[in-house]
Formats: sequence, structure tokens, C-alpha cells
Amino acid sequence: MSEFNKEENRTSQEGMESGSHGGSKPKSQPADGESGQEKQSAEGKPRKKNRSAAGQDQPKNRSNDGRPRKKRRPADEQSKPKAQSADEQPKAGKQQVREQSAAENKLVGESSGAENRSDKEQSKPEKQSAEGQYETEDQQEDNAIQKKRRKKKKNIEDQHIQAAEAVSDPESYDDADDLFGADDPEPDRKGFKIAMITLASIVGILAVAYIGISVFFMSHFYFNTKINGIDFSTKTVADVEKYVKEQVKDYQLVIDEKNNVKETISGEDIGLSYVENNDIKKALDAQVSFLWPKAFFSKNSAKVTIDVSYDKEKLSAALQQLKCISEVEQVDPVSAYPKFANGAFAVEPEVPGTKVDMDRFTEEANKYVSSFKTELNMEEDGCYVMPKYTSESPEVQAACDKMNSYCKASITYNMSPNTEVVDATLISAWVTCDENMNVTFNHDAVAGYMAELGQKYDTVKTTRNFTSISGAAASVSGGTYGWSIDEATETQNLIASIEAGEVATREPAYEQTAASHDAVDWGNTYIEVNLSSQHMWYVVDGVVNFEADIVSGLPTPEKATPTGVYQILEKESPSILKGEIQQNGEREYETEVTFWMRITWSGIGFHDATWQSWFGGDNFTVNGSHGCLNMSYNDAQTLYSMINIGLPVIVYN
Repeated sequence: MSEFNKEENRTSQEGMESGSHGGSKPKSQPADGESGQEKQSAEGKPRKKNRSAAGQDQPKNRSNDGRPRKKRRPADEQSKPKAQSADEQPKAGKQQVREQSAAENKLVGESSGAENRSDKEQSKPEKQSAEGQYETEDQQEDNAIQKKRRKKKKNIEDQHIQAAEAVSDPESYDDADDLFGADDPEPDRKGFKIAMITLASIVGILAVAYIGISVFFMSHFYFNTKINGIDFSTKTVADVEKYVKEQVKDYQLVIDEKNNVKETISGEDIGLSYVENNDIKKALDAQVSFLWPKAFFSKNSAKVTIDVSYDKEKLSAALQQLKCISEVEQVDPVSAYPKFANGAFAVEPEVPGTKVDMDRFTEEANKYVSSFKTELNMEEDGCYVMPKYTSESPEVQAACDKMNSYCKASITYNMSPNTEVVDATLISAWVTCDENMNVTFNHDAVAGYMAELGQKYDTVKTTRNFTSISGAAASVSGGTYGWSIDEATETQNLIASIEAGEVATREPAYEQTAASHDAVDWGNTYIEVNLSSQHMWYVVDGVVNFEADIVSGLPTPEKATPTGVYQILEKESPSILKGEIQQNGEREYETEVTFWMRITWSGIGFHDATWQSWFGGDNFTVNGSHGCLNMSYNDAQTLYSMINIGLPVIVYN
């Protein structure tokens, strides 16, 4: 290799190192004598460098692509980094990329051109231009190739520069088209054209399919179409009519009864036959074929009149022959109702029963036959007589609540030593609920209870057994003294307490009271009169404080002294005793006494009788009174001073 070639090769290598900032070597090295030197002719003369068409008119300080050439710095300056400001750093990055790309392009272009020229010069003769420059056809072809490569490399270089600018200044590159070749509109136009063609094809296919389906539904029913409850989706009118005719031939109405019992009625038994009409065609005409997509989102239910001929009387007769209609199967339903248990009312569930509602059953059977339904469930279709109220009925629960409000009351009557309790157990019998769930609190039942209470505890006019002062067993009945409940008043009191839900302990209202609730209710302070012995005793706290002989009434039905338990009703001193008015209008007698102590409002009492010559013994049988208890003046005076109104008086034989 000549010195000239060596020097030129060395200069090229330095340019490569300077353009790549000390760095990168080209991936392939040209052969010796071919890269970076002028070609020589066969005579040994150096050939002129061939410029491209674009390069002949360019100044020396510009590259083949027309750009100004960068002045090469000395090697020592290239190795030293230049201080840059913050604003210059992005520009430096762009410059480095640009210089590196230019160096690579130059090496690649020169290497490729040299190789091509070397190969072609061996096979083709040289050609001299008119100006004396030697230029072969291969060189001309190489120049054209190099021009294309320079243009391509320029685009690559521009992309590298833009990438560097995007890294250093990302805000100005927010569109990916700036980085990846958006400046070449040709691929975008081709892609857009392909996309539009594809889209148009898809739209066309869909339009054809939509129209085809619309045409289909001009003669077919929509999806989700039911006619009289039967699904006829995508079927034609002929399909529907064919279905109906086939169903008529083999039609059977299955009756589902309670307890899993099934019975059947055949179409033949009721003379069933099909009658054609235009209702099915009208149902199809009513649908708009091009609106078929709506069928996916809604159900199309059509009701058409399918004319069927059958004998309704035969159907009714067939129903009457069913086992479920027999009298033995008819069990009446029972409504839910409030039932008392465990101290409160609760809802007792209904009993459905098996009694058939024939009107409803016949109606449903006709509906099923007309619409070709094959299975009638009597329970689901309401063919049984149902209870008026179920356990879920609010009326039943309301009745329970009302009845329980009464049962909250609890009244305890103190009947010492006994007690009587009126609580939920007793009240529940007085509260009733009718078939319409109307609650009634029976006041008459309360009055009846109070009458029973009076009968149990009232002592007036009852027979009392006791031990007399003499120690003998005795009994007495009649009189006006003793316990007597005011039943009318206490009935109202108890009703009010129950309605208010009151809880209390008390005594009932009394018309009159006695000294004790014991069997001997007069206590231990009283007057005892023994008519047999014609004697009386005044007992205080069980001890006799006073006693005296008496003269009682004449022992005749009209004048005999009445027996019984009484009390002192009145004291008067003096007093005029008057007999009954006789037929002549005059009283039987009018007698003045000093001490009067009444025991009956009919005129019986203790008083002084100064007209009696003696007392006690059997004087009463001869000189007996009109019924009063005669006493001596002194005895009457003493007794009058000792006793008070209300003192019990026991008169017995």
C-alpha cells in the first residue's frame, strides 16, 4: 500500500473517532486499498473522486445531503467535554447523536461503495468521460445506490435526533407520532384505507344479516313469543295451527288434586274439536319485523281466540264424576283464629279442608280446555273453598292483641279467709271473637260470675249452725243480717278493671256487711234470743253482759215472732207503736213505749211492756204480743243504754 493511501486511510479513521466521540468503531472494515483512497487507472494514474449528482454543485463545506458540514475539532479538544449550561445540555445531546449518525453513515456508505466498485471493476471496462475523468458504469450505479442510502440514513438520523430531544425535553414531545415516523404519511394512509374497507365490509355484512332476519320475522313469530301461554318462538302461523290440531286429537285435561291424587278428562269425552280463524295470522301481523331485536329484552305475549268447539255440559258432567267432588271428600275449611293457651291468646293456624268451589272449578276447567292447557292444579288455581282468614291475616293477629289486652287484668277479691282471683284464665272465657274477627267482651258473663260469687259468699237468709249460750247445738235461718254483695255495682267495677288491664286486690262492693266471713258471721258480740225458753242474752266479746226474760209474739201464724238473724235498725225513746190498718180504716193499735229498739222494718223489735204482769215461761202462749219482744221497763231501759245500731240479733227456737 502506497504512502498516499495509508495517509488517507488514517485520516478517515480519525474522522470516525472524532464523530463518535471516542468511541464506537464501525461493525465492518473495508479492505486495504479500497476505503478512503482514490481509485487508480490501469496506467497508475490516480482517478478523480466521483461526485454524485447532488454533490457536484454543493460547496465543499456541505455534505452530500446539502447540510452544512461540522468543523472538526482537534483531537485534544474532542476529548475534553465542554462546559454547558442547563439550557445548552439538550442541544449538546442532539449534536452528539447527529455527529455519531453521520460518521456511521459515512463508513457504511464508503465501505459498501468500495466493495461494489472493486467487484464490478474486475468484470467491466473503464469508461472515460468527456472531461477526461475516468468513470465506469459501475461507479455511476454506485453513486445512485449511495444517494438512496444517504436519504434513508438521513431519515434514521432525524429519528435519532428526535429521540434525543424527547429524552432531554419530553414536554415538547407528547405525541408518539413525533418519535416513530409519523412524518411518513404513506403507511397511515394505507392503514386508514384498509380500516375503512374492513369497517364498510362489516357494516355491509351486518346490514344484510339484519335485513335477512327482518324478512324471516315477517312470516315467523318473535323470540320469547307465547300464544295463550304456549311458547311459539320463531314459529309460523302454519306451525301454530298444526300444533293446535295435533293437540285436539290427543287432548287430556289432568286434574291435580290434594294428597297427590290425579284424575283426567279426555277431549273425546267433551266433544272437543278445532275451528280455524284468522286470530293467529293477526297476531303475527301485529309484530313489526324489523324491530325483532327488542324480543331479546322483552317477552311478547299474545292472546288470541282459538275457536274450539266442545260441549260445556259434557265438561260439567265430567267434572261431577270426579272423585274429589264426592260428598265424602268435602271437608269444610277452618279459618285461623285466636286460641287461648298458656295464659294468652295466640293464632291457631287455619285448616284448608278439601271442599271444592264448584263455580271456580268449572270456570278454570273451561279456561284450560279453551287454551289447550293440559294440567289444572286445583290448589294453585283456587278451586278449593279457602278459609276466610289464614295465620298471616292481619285481622287475626289484631284480634289476638285485643283479646290479650283484656287478659292482662288480674283482680283478687279478699273474702277472708278465702280469696277469689279473676285473671286471664277466667277472663279468656268472657272474651270472644266472631267469624269476622270482631272481638267482644261479654259483660253478661261478668254479671253471671258476680252472681255466682254472691251465691257463694252472701249469708243473708242462709242457715247458720252455731252453739247457743247454753252450749246446745242450734241452727237459725232467715233474717236480714249478713253479707250481701252489691252484684250490679261490682259487675261494672270488674268490667272497668278488666278493660283497663288493672292488677289489684280488693273487696267487692257490698249491699251490706257482717262482722265476719266465718260461718258464724255475727262475730262474738250480739244478742241471742231463745224463743223456746223465752229468754235473751247480750254477749260482748263472747261474754254475757246482760240477760232477761221476755214475752214473744202469740204463737199464731199472724203474730208469732219470726226467727232469723237480724240487727238493731233503729233506737227511739219514746216511740208510738202502730198496728196495721184494718178494713174500717183504723189501726189495730197505737201504743206508746219509752224504749224502742227495731230489728225489722215490718214492726218487730224490743220494747218495754208495762202491761205485762210477768215475763218468761209460757206467758207468751196466752198474753203473747203481735210479734215484738216484750221486756220489763227496767230491762228495756238497761238494754237500750247498752246497745248500738247494727248489733246482730239472733232469734231462734
